[in-house]
Amino acid sequence: MKKVLIIDDDPTICMMLQGLLKRKNFDADTVFSAGEALKKLEIQAFDLVLSDFRLPDFDGLELLQKIKAMLPQVPVIIMTSYADIRTAVSAIKMGAFEYVTKPLNPDEILLLINSALEKSELLQNSERAKKIKSKHTIEFVRGNSSNALQIDQYIKLVAPTDMSVIIEGESGTGKEIAARRIHAESNRKKKVFVAVDCGALSTELAGSELFGHAKGSFTGAINDKEGQFEAAKGGTLFLDEIGNLSYEIQVKLLRALQERKIRRIGSNKDIDVDVRILVATNEDLSLSVSNGEFREDLYHRLNEFKITVPALRNRVEDIELFANYFLELSNNELHKNVSKFSPEVLEKFKDYSWPGNLRELRNVVRRSVLLSPEKQIEISSLANEILRENKSNDVVLEGSNLKLIQATNEKELIINTLRKVNFNKSKAARLLNIDRKTLYNKIKQYGIKV
Repeated sequence: MKKVLIIDDDPTICMMLQGLLKRKNFDADTVFSAGEALKKLEIQAFDLVLSDFRLPDFDGLELLQKIKAMLPQVPVIIMTSYADIRTAVSAIKMGAFEYVTKPLNPDEILLLINSALEKSELLQNSERAKKIKSKHTIEFVRGNSSNALQIDQYIKLVAPTDMSVIIEGESGTGKEIAARRIHAESNRKKKVFVAVDCGALSTELAGSELFGHAKGSFTGAINDKEGQFEAAKGGTLFLDEIGNLSYEIQVKLLRALQERKIRRIGSNKDIDVDVRILVATNEDLSLSVSNGEFREDLYHRLNEFKITVPALRNRVEDIELFANYFLELSNNELHKNVSKFSPEVLEKFKDYSWPGNLRELRNVVRRSVLLSPEKQIEISSLANEILRENKSNDVVLEGSNLKLIQATNEKELIINTLRKVNFNKSKAARLLNIDRKTLYNKIKQYGIKV
């Protein structure tokens, strides 16, 4: 029987979820704060954690970080409101399996829990766990927009080479998919593709995960461990969110790239490695270099070729294509037979800004399929967040108040800049050429959720 820990300060939600899971043969336990959760996780083994984002002692991102440092193999699903959608995207970056929006839908929760546990079992049963492709991975769907065609052209050019590639783009745009396509069209396609999420690795774990360790090299190292460089022998190693690696690990990574050798933690023996390196980031690494947050020599070693994956809002022509693809996937997952979207729904999709990009579109479509009583998805099945944003936009477009339009443009500029730097306020202030205090005042003035 799988054991689930439910974390929410609302006793009613805890009781509802506990009852639901027990009826489905799960062993569910509940706590009402992050502190209680961490104590319980120290003394009991759980297969999955289902946590609210807003907790009384500290927020979900801080709790997620602590759980992943303590138990990196345990999947965490975040419960959040649609107002927290950008934070939910950050949670995925930090290692959460997925997020589910409130009000909660029992079928949606069970679907995510079963998918997370299924993936977790696969990971635990394979020494080369990073090569396993999750059911939630977006397949190689090519868009029709000019941006999509340019990415295709770049991939075809660089794939046959052994050049290192930096893949830039916001969270959820499909950077790993671009990396998998490069591997699939390369001379290494018959070898393995190993993906490592650097954003989910603490400094302590990163060295062991990438380079391995020798038995007895630190507390808990009871056996020799093969790192992902060795696991990817002859194939491709994909390092997602490369900017999160510590300075110490950056030094070791640079040596591995230059000398094609690695050394396990606690060992004095060099190991030859033959891998192609692809990396991804949702930040501007050149800006990180300027700020002293990323080694310049490592940046130039990685930047043999660069591909920028555009945000979904910048490839509107592809939205219907991806929505129909996710519709097909959702029908298969949920055992439903919804055939299409109404024209009004597709129009709303094209107007929406999609801060979570393809990942958010997939979740919105899946939720709409789940809630749709008819063969066609109507406006009534869409999330309020999408409807609210469109109504706000309509007011601005129809108004003739110059001051309002100027304020709206300023707000949009601030939001777009914050997205570009993953909501890092210091970086955003520098790009906008204002001080942090002014930026904070503008954020408060416009009610921007960060």
